[in-house]
Amino acid sequence: MTAESGFEIFLATVPGLEEVLCAEVRGKGFRQPRAVPGGVVLRGGWPEVWRANLWVRGAGRVLARLDAFHVTHLAQLDARARRVAWGSVLRPDVPVRVEASCSGSRIYHSGAAAERVAKAIHATLGAPVVEEGGVLVRVRIERDLCTISIDTSGEPLHKRGYKEAINPAPMRETMASLFLQQCGFDGTEPLLDPMCGSGTFVIEAAEIAARLNPGRARHFAFERLATFDAEAWARMRAVKSGREPVAQCHGSDRDAGAVEMSRANAERAGVTGFTEFRQATISEIEPFGGSSGLVVINPPYGSRIGERQALLPLYRAMGQVLRSRFVGWRVGLVATEPKLAHATGLPFLPPGPPVPHGGLRVTLYRTAALPPE
Repeated sequence: MTAESGFEIFLATVPGLEEVLCAEVRGKGFRQPRAVPGGVVLRGGWPEVWRANLWVRGAGRVLARLDAFHVTHLAQLDARARRVAWGSVLRPDVPVRVEASCSGSRIYHSGAAAERVAKAIHATLGAPVVEEGGVLVRVRIERDLCTISIDTSGEPLHKRGYKEAINPAPMRETMASLFLQQCGFDGTEPLLDPMCGSGTFVIEAAEIAARLNPGRARHFAFERLATFDAEAWARMRAVKSGREPVAQCHGSDRDAGAVEMSRANAERAGVTGFTEFRQATISEIEPFGGSSGLVVINPPYGSRIGERQALLPLYRAMGQVLRSRFVGWRVGLVATEPKLAHATGLPFLPPGPPVPHGGLRVTLYRTAALPPE
């Protein structure tokens, strides 16, 4: 890893959304990003690492590749890990935590691999090794190739710093932003989420409309690295990218508690001026804003077959309201079951792959502008 030539930077996402994240990263001006299983890789230096954490909405975390080498047994890993330039990135006064994974390799015990690398760091740098907290060093041994990375994010990036109140099984902000991107949302049209829960889709959409950086209200692990330049980081954060949104983002929910939760989260995010939340059932929703836009819905999934059957009337009613009242609007619907999605009667485009979410696999079903019935 050298600052002059740059190094590999990995932006993680859930499997199935790599191409969507790659399009976002490319659109944010990063050079030659490439989608790979589990995320996006690009080359750059520490300013690119900082920018990726601050700017990119869809990444779950940002890893800086420190070194890579072939190993076939633990003694070799121990010796090779002691030659890694730990002091070029890590600080001796900041605790580190090591996690390892092994697949298809002669070294197969991830715990033993993590222990060897942790000992190498402590022996050569002097940094204390901890089991919780600290800067995370990730060791991946795949087909005998050991890749060592530093987690520059710390807390996962879906933790934007504003959501104190959540409802059960919330949509992560990172996934919500990628789904919005898949729906073609760019912040220039009205958005409605009629089952808003804790307000994730609405707040993400409002931030996109206002061009607010997703990482503006939090800290990152890279602030504790030897490579950190506090003055350069302060200058980067001080650049104002905001704009006055041209359209509103609305959320509604039949549950009054969810509406209050959403309002509180929107206030902490600083987007109350261009969001609105109200208590309403699906049968009460109406278009707003004077022009067509996007309706995005993350309805109940039903984890068991009997529950899914009981949800069919809700999906049918939802579809009927959207088809009759929201002509010209597009719809994005998150569902676990094709049967439930198609019960809406909405004219869906071919869906993308299912993606993991909260122990389930969900699919984003999208429409073009709804035609008159």
